[in-house]
Amino acid sequence: MLAPAVIEAQGSADLVLTNGRIYTVDNARPEASALAVRAGRVEFVGSDAEARVLAGSSTVVIDLHGATVVPGIVDAHAHLLGLGNTLQRVNLVGSTSYDEVVNRVKAWAKDVKPGVWIQGRGWDQNLWPTKDFPTHEALSRAFPNNPVVLTRVDGHALVANAKAMEFAHVTATTADPSGGRIVRLASGAPSGVFVDNAKSLIDRTIPAATRADNRKAILAAVAEANRWGLTGIHDAGEDAETIGIYEELAKAGSYNLRNYVMLSDPGEPDSPTALRNPYIQRGPQSALYDGHLWIRAIKLYADGALGSRGAALLAPYSDEPSNSGLLVSKPEHIEAWAEAALRRGFQVNVHAIGDRGNRIVLDSFDSALKKVPKADHRFRIEHAQVLSPDDIPRFARLGVIPSMQATHQTSDMGWAESRVGPQRIRGAYAWRSLLNTGVVIPNGTDFPVEQVNPLLTFHAAVTRQDPSNQPAGGWYPEQKMTREEALQSITIWPAYAGFQESVMGSLSPGKYADFVILDRDIMHVPDAEILGTRVVSTWIGGKRVYEAK
Repeated sequence: MLAPAVIEAQGSADLVLTNGRIYTVDNARPEASALAVRAGRVEFVGSDAEARVLAGSSTVVIDLHGATVVPGIVDAHAHLLGLGNTLQRVNLVGSTSYDEVVNRVKAWAKDVKPGVWIQGRGWDQNLWPTKDFPTHEALSRAFPNNPVVLTRVDGHALVANAKAMEFAHVTATTADPSGGRIVRLASGAPSGVFVDNAKSLIDRTIPAATRADNRKAILAAVAEANRWGLTGIHDAGEDAETIGIYEELAKAGSYNLRNYVMLSDPGEPDSPTALRNPYIQRGPQSALYDGHLWIRAIKLYADGALGSRGAALLAPYSDEPSNSGLLVSKPEHIEAWAEAALRRGFQVNVHAIGDRGNRIVLDSFDSALKKVPKADHRFRIEHAQVLSPDDIPRFARLGVIPSMQATHQTSDMGWAESRVGPQRIRGAYAWRSLLNTGVVIPNGTDFPVEQVNPLLTFHAAVTRQDPSNQPAGGWYPEQKMTREEALQSITIWPAYAGFQESVMGSLSPGKYADFVILDRDIMHVPDAEILGTRVVSTWIGGKRVYEAK
């Protein structure tokens, strides 16, 4: 208990929670029943009797009636503006056929005027009876007068109709760009599908959203994140204009999120484009606007995605022997930024999914660290999805953090082994193999690629099962996390991966009072009941930002 003199000096708490089951993710006090908050920070964690001592006449006291409290949940790899845009476009997630995709677009766009662009996201040909990429014909017949662009669920491919390709001046003579592929019909004409860097041939033709549009989308995405218990995210690649909107909202006190922002690839380190980037010029920024924005990381891309066969593999795809994937960036570019970032104090986080993509990034980091040795750099590989067994120990040896997404495993497990075969799959989604080397794994969803709900992440991490609890026993169950690890992977491990562990990630005195109240105990309910849990309320800095109706 705090001494009376200390209590008097500190004043009363602003908020006291009692009669709960609080998981602190703090080894000094792993569980407690009460929590006190003052000036946006945790003041005390302990027993009900002690916490009540801190309650004064103006203190808000909440009886939790046995509800569970966990630290504020952080998604360590997400796309905030992407989520906001998705909320305003055709939702194609879960479509079980190309016909269903076209019909969903028809229903959504029934009042759209001719000539107006129609956009959607979420199709996945692996869920269809035929697993082949679609072609534009059905979409072109349905929309002869509107350009239509539908992005694949992973964001690494799109299908465009004839009108969109006409606007983009894409024809049979258009060459594949470096790091991209135009899927073609037997005649050589574009099929409508554009993979990785080839997407830009279409994307650059789409009218840019206005600043007001983006601001509205961002606010909608923040509210959606809060609804699912998120108090923070790591925003995996945004441009200067988008980050400027974040700053504007945070400065005005209208940004209910702690966002660790990664700058989208700024170009070569010493290029005019990079040097003119205001956030490169400013240098690393931490805990801006009362801890709502961190801008100190750079996001690069090594390869594409496994679902669209753009992930770079050391050997050809098992289900497409003529293809070994795509390198989206040259290895020299990754190494140059790793070296520059070490000198300038930035973190580098590189998207790598295939075993070749991951090896290239590890090699690049290794080379840069030999030239500019630095302790505690916390460089990251985003996804680290398919790894050669030889490369798994290199993360710990180099101090590289594998930032992974548990629900990618449950979404991909139906077809991933057909892509890489029974041997390479052993190094895919290999959480336990990595954890056994001593690294931590910050967990995320990559939303809008996967659903926002972090309880899906927690469930997948501990069961290796989809939301219907299949397959029985889990998919390659030897790679499961424990519940303690799974909770750390959405709280303290993202905090560490963002250099934030001194101020967030656990309910420890002095840290931000970010927490989530849940209606059941996710640390003890049976596996099959985890996803029945609902978020009661979400709190950031002791302020309630979401409450269930």
